[in-house]
Amino acid sequence: MSVNPTRLLIVDDHEVVRVGLRLLLERRAGLEVVGEADSVATAVEAASQCSPDVVIMDIRLPDGSGVEACREIRARRPETKVIMLTSYADEDAVLAAILAGASGYLLKQIGSQALVDAIQTVARGRSLLDPSVTEKVLERVRRMGTSAGDEQLSKLTAQEQRILALIAEGKTNKEIAAAVCLSDKTVKNYVSSILSKLNLSRRSAAAAYVAGQRRGSEPSSHS
Repeated sequence: MSVNPTRLLIVDDHEVVRVGLRLLLERRAGLEVVGEADSVATAVEAASQCSPDVVIMDIRLPDGSGVEACREIRARRPETKVIMLTSYADEDAVLAAILAGASGYLLKQIGSQALVDAIQTVARGRSLLDPSVTEKVLERVRRMGTSAGDEQLSKLTAQEQRILALIAEGKTNKEIAAAVCLSDKTVKNYVSSILSKLNLSRRSAAAAYVAGQRRGSEPSSHS
């Protein structure tokens, strides 16, 4: 029985990178490159037209961030998986990418076989992070978790706490609106209020805050 190949979309503003990735991936059995894009706008359009299973996304694009493209693609096509492939091990970017629905965050220094393995892992519905950025993310979460306590959460209404939990799960405003039966605009207002009450400026920081609170509530393995 033949198995349909994993359909790939490559997004990078450097043509030489796109060409290199295409040549690398098309040599591998079970993978098919169905499109390329060099910006947020063309990535979103290509994802709609090509219906890829996995998008390999650069995080820095000329008209915005790959995180924005990831969020929009996932909102339109939740079944499409996104791997962020970048030169920068930035914990803010990692958290933002996870919140936007990315299934993986890898550095461009990754080996060819490791990249292929990552694509296959994500295509099967699993998530992954490059080991070199994982510890930075965990450290960021630990710092955020110790910077604020339960008194901060007490400032939030029950609805705001529910929405905060959904933000931490990586839900988009549209997905949150559907979950809590509110309009997108109302959810956007709630998100702004939550960030203000917690003295945070980004959704990624809110997710890290929740993760830190959860880690803080877990019993120590050394006790």
